[in-house]
Amino acid sequence: LSIGEHSQYARVWIPDPEEVWKSAELLKDYKPGDKVLQLRLEEGKDLEYCLDPKTKELPPLRNPDILVGENDLTALSYLHEPAVLHNLKVRFIDSKLIYTYCGIVLVAINPYEQLPIYGEDIINAYSGQNMGDMDPHIFAVAEEAYKQMARDERNQSIIVSGESGAGKTVSAKYAMRYFATVSGSASEANVEEKVLASNPIMESIGNAKTTRNDNSSRFGKYIEIGFDKRYRIIGANMRTYLLEKSRVVFQAEEERNYHIFYQLCASAALPEFKTLRLGNANYFHYTKQGGSPVIDGIDDAKEMVNTRQACTLLGISDSYQMGIFRILAGILHLGNVEFASRDSDSCAIPPKHDPLTIFCDLMGVEYEEMAHWLCHRKLATATETYIKPVSKLHAINARDALAKHIYANLFNWIVDHVNKALHSTVKQHSFIGVLDIYGFETFEINSFEQFCINYANEKLQQQFNMHVFKLEQEEYMKEQIPWTLIDFYDNQPCINLIEAKMGVLDLLDEECKMPKGSDDTWAQKLYNTHLNKCALFEKPRLSNKAFIIKHFADKVEYQCEGFLEKNKDTVYEEQIKVLKSSKFKLLPELFQDEEKVISPTSATSSGRVPLSRTPVKPAKARPGQTSKEHKKTVGHQFRNSLHLLMETLNATTPHYVRCIKPNDFKFPFTLLSATVIYNLRELSVVWTDAISVLWNRWTYQEFFSRYRVLMKQKDVLSDRKQTCKNVLEKLILDKDKYQFGKTKIFFRAGQVAYLEKIRADKLRAACIRIQKTIRGWLMRKKYMRMRKAAITIQRYVRGYQARCYAKFLRRTRAAIIIQKFQRMYVVRKRYQCMRDATIALQALLRGYLVRNKYQMMLREHKSIIIQKHIRGWLARVHYRRTLKAIVYLQCCYRRMMAKRELKKLKIEARSVERYKKLHIGLENKIMQLQRKIDEQNKEYKSLLEKMNNLEITYTTETEKLRSDVERLRVSEEEAKNATNRVLSLQEEIAKLRKELHQTQTEKKTIEEWADKYKHETEQVRAWCPLTTDELHDRSNWSSHFGFLFSVTETMEKKLVEETKQLELDLNDERLRYQNLLNEFSRLEERYDDLKDEMNLMPGHKRTDSTHSSNESEYTFSSEITEAEDLPLRMEEPSEKKAPLDMSLFLKLQKRVTELEQEKQSLQDELDRKEEQALRAKAKVPPIRGAELEYESLKRQELESENKKLKNELNELQKALTETRSPEVTAPGAPAYRVLLDQLTSVSEELEVRKEEVLILRSQLVSQKEAIQPKVNTSQEVHWVVKQSPQDYHMLNEDGELWLVYEGLKQANRLLESQLQSQKKSHENELESLRGEIQSLKEENNRQQQLLAQNLQLPPEARIEASLQHEITRLTNENLDLMEQLEKQDKTVRKLKKQLKVFAKKIDFVSHYVIIISCFNIPRKEKDFQGMLEYKKEDEQKLVKNLILELKPRGVAVNLIPGLPAYILFMCVRHADYLNDDQKVRSLLTSTINGIKKVLKKRGDDFETVSFWLSNTCRFLHCLKQYSGEEGFMKHNTPRQNEHCLTNFDLAEYRQVLSDLAIQIYQQLVRVLENILQPMIVSGMLEHETIQGVSGVKPTGLRKRTSSIADEGTYTLDSIIRQLNSFHSVMCQHGMDPELIKQVVKQMFYIIGAVTLNNLLLRKDMCSWSKGMQIRYNVSQLEEWLRDKNLMNSGAKETLEPLIQAAQLLQVKKKTDEDAEAICSMCNALTTAQIVKVLNLYTPVNEFEERVLVSFIRTIQLRLRDRKDSPQLLMDAKHIFPVTFPFNPSSLALETIQIPASLGLGFISRV
Repeated sequence: LSIGEHSQYARVWIPDPEEVWKSAELLKDYKPGDKVLQLRLEEGKDLEYCLDPKTKELPPLRNPDILVGENDLTALSYLHEPAVLHNLKVRFIDSKLIYTYCGIVLVAINPYEQLPIYGEDIINAYSGQNMGDMDPHIFAVAEEAYKQMARDERNQSIIVSGESGAGKTVSAKYAMRYFATVSGSASEANVEEKVLASNPIMESIGNAKTTRNDNSSRFGKYIEIGFDKRYRIIGANMRTYLLEKSRVVFQAEEERNYHIFYQLCASAALPEFKTLRLGNANYFHYTKQGGSPVIDGIDDAKEMVNTRQACTLLGISDSYQMGIFRILAGILHLGNVEFASRDSDSCAIPPKHDPLTIFCDLMGVEYEEMAHWLCHRKLATATETYIKPVSKLHAINARDALAKHIYANLFNWIVDHVNKALHSTVKQHSFIGVLDIYGFETFEINSFEQFCINYANEKLQQQFNMHVFKLEQEEYMKEQIPWTLIDFYDNQPCINLIEAKMGVLDLLDEECKMPKGSDDTWAQKLYNTHLNKCALFEKPRLSNKAFIIKHFADKVEYQCEGFLEKNKDTVYEEQIKVLKSSKFKLLPELFQDEEKVISPTSATSSGRVPLSRTPVKPAKARPGQTSKEHKKTVGHQFRNSLHLLMETLNATTPHYVRCIKPNDFKFPFTLLSATVIYNLRELSVVWTDAISVLWNRWTYQEFFSRYRVLMKQKDVLSDRKQTCKNVLEKLILDKDKYQFGKTKIFFRAGQVAYLEKIRADKLRAACIRIQKTIRGWLMRKKYMRMRKAAITIQRYVRGYQARCYAKFLRRTRAAIIIQKFQRMYVVRKRYQCMRDATIALQALLRGYLVRNKYQMMLREHKSIIIQKHIRGWLARVHYRRTLKAIVYLQCCYRRMMAKRELKKLKIEARSVERYKKLHIGLENKIMQLQRKIDEQNKEYKSLLEKMNNLEITYTTETEKLRSDVERLRVSEEEAKNATNRVLSLQEEIAKLRKELHQTQTEKKTIEEWADKYKHETEQVRAWCPLTTDELHDRSNWSSHFGFLFSVTETMEKKLVEETKQLELDLNDERLRYQNLLNEFSRLEERYDDLKDEMNLMPGHKRTDSTHSSNESEYTFSSEITEAEDLPLRMEEPSEKKAPLDMSLFLKLQKRVTELEQEKQSLQDELDRKEEQALRAKAKVPPIRGAELEYESLKRQELESENKKLKNELNELQKALTETRSPEVTAPGAPAYRVLLDQLTSVSEELEVRKEEVLILRSQLVSQKEAIQPKVNTSQEVHWVVKQSPQDYHMLNEDGELWLVYEGLKQANRLLESQLQSQKKSHENELESLRGEIQSLKEENNRQQQLLAQNLQLPPEARIEASLQHEITRLTNENLDLMEQLEKQDKTVRKLKKQLKVFAKKIDFVSHYVIIISCFNIPRKEKDFQGMLEYKKEDEQKLVKNLILELKPRGVAVNLIPGLPAYILFMCVRHADYLNDDQKVRSLLTSTINGIKKVLKKRGDDFETVSFWLSNTCRFLHCLKQYSGEEGFMKHNTPRQNEHCLTNFDLAEYRQVLSDLAIQIYQQLVRVLENILQPMIVSGMLEHETIQGVSGVKPTGLRKRTSSIADEGTYTLDSIIRQLNSFHSVMCQHGMDPELIKQVVKQMFYIIGAVTLNNLLLRKDMCSWSKGMQIRYNVSQLEEWLRDKNLMNSGAKETLEPLIQAAQLLQVKKKTDEDAEAICSMCNALTTAQIVKVLNLYTPVNEFEERVLVSFIRTIQLRLRDRKDSPQLLMDAKHIFPVTFPFNPSSLALETIQIPASLGLGFISRV
C-alpha cells in the first residue's frame, strides 16, 4: 500500500480478537519511521496502534462507503480480507442478500431460512438474461452455463463446494431445478422430473444429521445432465465419491445415522413393513448412539413417502423397494447382535439370538453359518487352511465391517439403478455437470476421511487456479495489454506430497501390503521420507503418531491411528460367501459384480455410455484385471476416481459456487465474523479473487460517465478513449498505476478509491459553492424582508403616534365643550326649579278659588233639577188616572159591537182562513229551502272556482315543465360551446333554484288555501266523522307503508350486492374458461405436432394438409341426424381426431350453460322478490276518501320506481355480458363533478315537490268527495226528517225537492267525469314530459361528461373529440330517422295491400290488368341480396385464397377492414338461403380450421394474428347481427333486417368462434410479449432518458462475462415506436375499439410487470436517480395513452405498482412519519416488494444515505396486518380475461364489391 494513502482522516481496518477486524480512522498523517498510529475507533475511543517492528506493515485501508454492498467483490478498490468480510456482512445482514459475486465465483451464504427467491417466476426472470445484468443468484450461474453450452457447444460444469452446513446440496438442487425448468425434456418421459426425483433418494441414503447441518451430504457426487441438439434434457448420470461408511455403525453425540434408517423406523406401523419387525429408532444400536433420533420440523414418515414416490418415478418397482428395505432393516438388526466372551481370544453368540435370527430371516441365509462366521475367521497359509476363533472386540469390528460393506454395496446398487432410469437412448449432444463436493475440513482430530477430502480440494483448487489465469490471460490478450507472469502460490508441491511416488498415499498403500504393517510404522516412514525434506510436511512436537501438511487454506494435523484399517477396508470373505448364498435374490445381486467395481464408493454404472463428447477415461476396470487388482486400497481407488473427475472438469467450462456458513448455531441471518473468515480462508475466496483484481477494469464509457465531473469542457473530446487518457494523465501521475486496453482501463488496487475521493471532493466543493450561493441569496432575501418590515413598522408607529396626538387634541376640545354644557345645564336647572315652584303656588291658589265657586253653582243646579222632577211626577200621575178611565169605557163598548159581528161571519170565514194560513206556511218553508239551495249552489261554485284554480296551477306546472324541457334543449345546444359551458350551466342552476324557490312559495300559498278550505268544511266533515276503527286502519296502513319502504331499501341493497357478486363470479369464470381454452389450444397444437411427426415417420402415408380435420371438433348442427351425418363422413374421409378435444369442448360448453342457468335463476329469484313486494302491497286493506287516493298514487310511484330498478338491472346485466365502455361511469374533471352534484340536488328537490303536489291533489279529491251533492242532500233530508215528520210530507207533497236532488246528482256526475278525464290527460302528459326530461337529463349528463373530457384534452385533441362526438350524434339521428322511415315503409306497404284488395273488389274484371300494370311499373333493376354463391367443390379453393394465402398487409391497406369476414358471412347466408345444412357446416368448419392453420403457420407474425383476430370478431358480430334475435337487431337498418338468417340457428358456432377469438387473442398477447420483452428492461430501466441524472458506479468482473454481445440498445422511444406500430396495425385491420383497449391494457401490464420484476432483482437499479428515470418513462407512456385517447382503457392502472416503486425510491426514508407515508402510498405493492426495494436501495453518490435496518423493520411492523400475496415478483405471463362486446356494422352487405386481387372469380353476387 502507498504511504501517502495513510493520511489524516483515512479509514483503516485493524485486527480485533472478537470481531476479527474493526474499523478505525487516522487522526494524523503517517510518516515513514513512525512506530505508532494514532487511531479513533467508530465508537469514539482513541487508540494507539503499534506497527510490527519487523514487517512495519500498515493496516489495510477501507473502501469508500459508495463501494460497500456491491454485487461483485471485484468492484471494490481494496480487495482484502476485511473488505470482503465487511461487504458480505452488509449485504447479508442489512440487505438480506445471500448471493455475491467474487470474480468468476458465486459466494452463497446459508441463511438458515426459507426464502421466496427460488420460485418459477424467479426462474423465468433470470432465463435469457446476461449474468452481470441481474443480481447474483444460483440461477444466474445456471443460466450462464446453459447459455455457454448452447453458444460455444462446449460441456459445462458447476462446482459447488463448502463445509458441512454451508448449503452445498441445496445450491446444487436449485441449479438442477433451473435446468429442468428452462430446458424441458425432449420426450414424454419427463426426464427433468426424474432428475429432480433422484435428490430425495440420494438424500435419504447419503445424507445425515451432523452437529453442523441437519441434512449434511456424507458423500460427493457429480451429476451429468445430458442435452440433445435442441438443448433439451434427455438424461442424466451420477458419480459418487467417498461415502462415509463409518456413520452406519457409529455416530457422534447429537448426530444421526443416514436418514433412511429413521424413515424406516417411523414407518414401521405400515402393513407392508410388518415383516421387517422394526421398532423405535432408540431400540437399534446403529440409530441410538447419537442420542438425537428426531430433527425439529422434519417428519420422517412423510419423508419416507416422498422417498418411495421418487423410487417409483425412477422405475424401481415395489418388489425391489421392499428388497431394499429388507436389507436396510437387516443392517439395523445386525447392529443389535451381541457377543459373549468365552475367553480372551474367543467369543460366541447366544443360542437363538433374536436380532441374528431376524437378520438371517430377512437376508435369507442360514442362522448357524452366519453365527459361526461372525465368531470365527479362516486363515490360509501356503500349505493349509485352518479356522481361528476371534475375540469379542474383533467380532464386533467384523460385524460393523460387514454392515458397512452391505450398506456401501446397496448404495452403489441404488445409484446404478438411478443411472439406468436417467439414461437415455437418444444420442447425447452435450452435458452440464453439477459437482456437489465437500469443502476443506479441519477438526480437532483429523483422520483418513479429512485427508481424502482435503486432497480432493487441493486438486480442485489447482484446477481453479489454472482456469482463473487462463481467463486473465485471455482478457489481457483481448485488450492488447502485455502479459506478465504473476508470482502466485502454486499448490502442485502439496499435491506431489500426497500422490507422487513415495508420497503419503504411496507409502500408505505400501504399508497396507506389509503383513505386520501398522499406523506407527507408517508414521515413521513418513517422518523418514519427508521430514526436513519437504517444506509442506511437519511433525507435531508432542506426538509421534501424527503429521502436519500445509494445505492451500491452512495447516492440518492428521492422526495416523486408523489410516491403515480405513484404507484396507477389510471384510471377511466367508461372511460375504454366506450372503452370496442367500435365497433372497437381491442380496447376491449386490455382490455379483463386485470384482468389476473400482471402489465401493464409485457409482459409475458398468454399462454406462459416456455422455461427454470429449474422450473420458472409463470409470470401470478392464475385463482383464486379476483378483489382485480387486484388492486395491480405498486411497488408490479414490485417487483414480479423482483423476477421472479432474479430466472431466478440464474438458468442460467450469463455474464455481462457494457456500459459506455464517454461524455454527443455525441462527437465521446471523453472521459471526470468525466463522465467516474461517470459511473464506478455507475456500480461498480472498486469495483467488485477488488474482482477478490485480487490475480494476472500467470501460471508457463507464469511466467517462462516472468521472465527467472531474473534466473541464475543453477536455471533453469526441473520442472517449483519448478523453479518458488525457484526464488520467492529469489525475494519476504514476503511469504504472493504470493501463489502457483496447476497450477498458485497468487500475491498480486503490486507484479507484483515490478517484472516488477526488470525485467526492469535487462534488463536495461544488455543493459548498452551491450552498454558499443559496445561503447568500437566502440571507439577502431575508435582509430585504427585514428592511421592508422595519420600514413598514416605522410607518405604522409614526401613524399611530400621529393618531394618538390627534386623539388628544380631540379629547381636549371635547372636554371644554362638555364643561360648557355642564355649567349651562346647572344654571338652567336652578332657574327651572325656581320657575316651577312659582307656577305651582299660583296654580294651587287659583284652583282653590275656582273650586269654591264651582261648588256653589253645583248646589244651585241640583236644587233646580229636584224641583223639576217632582213637578213632572205629579202631572203624570194625574194624566194616567184620566186615561185609564177613558180606555176602560172604550173597551166595553167595542166588545159589545164585536160579539155582534162575530155571530154573522163565523160560518163563512172558518174554511177559507185555514187554507190561507197553511198556504202562507208552505210558501215560507219553500222560500227557506230555496234560500238554502242557493247557499249550497254558491258554496259549490266556490269549490269549482278553487278547483279551477288548482287546474290552473297544474297548467302552470305543466308550462314550467315545458319551459324546463326547452331550457334543457337550450342547454344541449349550449353544450357545444366548450369554453363557456360551465358558466352557463351555473347560471341555469341558479335559475332552477330561483324557480324552485318560487315553486316553494306557490306551494305554501296552496297549503294556506287548503287550510282555509279545511276550516270552511269542518261542519260538512262533522256530518261524517271518522270512527276509531278507521283511524286505527289508517295508522296500520302508514306502518305497513313504512314496512314497504324498508323492504324496497333492502331489495335495493341486495340487488347491489348480488350485482357485484355476479360481476366477480363472471370475471372469475371468464378467466378460468379462457385458461381452459389456452390449455385446450396447447393440447391441440401438441396433437397436431404429434400427428405431423407420425406423418413424417417412414412407413406411414401422409394426407393432404388441406383435408385434415374437415370433420373437426367444432361441427355442430341440431337439424342433422346420425343417419344423415353418416354419408357425409363416408364422402369426406378425414383423420381421426383426438377424443380429448371434443370432450374438453363439451365440458367447457356445459360449464357456460351452467353459468347461464345460474344467471337466469338469479334473475328469476329477483323477479320473484319483486312480485312478492307487489303482492304485499296488494294485500293492504282498502281505505276510503283521501287516504285511499294518496296511497294509490304512492303505489303507482313505487311501481314505476320498481320498473326503473328492473330496467337498471337489465341494463347492468347487458353491460356485464357486453362489457360496455366505462366512459359513462368514469369520473370527470372537478367542474364536471360540481355540476353533477348540483344537478342531482336540484332533481331531488323536484322529486320532493312532485310528491307534495300529489299529496295536495289527494287531499283536494277527498274534500271534493266530502261535499258531493248526493251526500249533502241525503244528510240534509235526514236532518229535516228528524226535525218534523209532518213537515217531510209537506215538503215532498209536489215532488219539487226530488227534482232538485236529481238535477244536482246529474251535475255532480258530469263534473266528476270531467275531472277524471282531465286528471288522466294531465297524468299522461306529465308522464310523457317526465320521460322527455329524463332522456334530456341523460343526454345532458352525457354532454357534460364529453365536455369534461374535452376540457382536459389539448386543443387539437379537443377539436378531434368534438368532431367525433358530432359524427356520433349525427349517426344516432340518422338511425332514428331510419327507424321512422322503416315505420313509414311498413305503413305504406300495408296501405298498398289494402289498396290492392279494394281495387280488386271494386272492379275485378275490367280494371285487373290496369291495376297489375300499375303496380309493376316502378319495378327496379336487379337488386342484390348481400349473398355470395359458390360451388361445393370450390370450398377448399375459397378457404385457400381467402384465408391460407391471403397477405394481411395488402388487405388492410387497400381494402375495407374485415372484408374476409364479410365475404365468408355472405357465403354462409347463401347456404342458409338454400337451406343446405351440410354446406353451412362444412364452410364454417373449413373456415375455423383454415384460420387455425394459418395462425399455426404464421403465428409469430403480429400483423397476421391481429388481422385474423379482427376478422374473427367481425365474423362473430355478423353472425350475431343477422341472427334474427331481437337483442342484436336494435341498430340494424330495415334492409339489414331483411338479410337475417332464416333457416339455421348458429348459436353454437358463435360460441366456437368466440372460443377461437379468445385463443387468437392469447396468441396475440404472446406475440406482443415476445416483441416487447427485449425492449422493456433496456428502454424502461437501463437507458438514461434524462441524460446525466444517474452516475455509473464501478462494475465488477462479471460485466465482462456476458454471454451475448450487445446488439444495439433499446430506448424508450423504441418502445413507443413499437406501441405506435401495434396500434396503427390494429386500427388498419378494423379491430373493435374495446378490443384495442384490452390489448393496450395487456401491453402496459407486461411493460409494468417486467420492469418491476427486473427492478426487484437488480440492486444497481434501486437508486433515487433511477426512480426519477422510471417516473419520466411512465409519464411518456401516459402521454402516449392520452394521444391515442386510451386513458379510459385501464392501462394506466396496470402501471400503478411500477409508479409506486419509483416513488418509493425517491421518497424520504428516515422517520416514522416517512414510514406511515410509505405504507399509505404503496397500496399496489405487496409487503415483500416494499421490503425488497428498501433492502436493495443503493446510493449512487456519497451524499445519499442508505436505508436503516430499523426503518425497514418499522415498515414491516406497520404492514404486518396487510393481507397480500407473499409472492415477490408479478406474474408477467398473466393474461386478463378478454370480452368481445357486440359491435354491429353499418355496412350494407349488398354494396360490398369483391376485388379481383383476391382471386375469388368463382363466386358470384346474389
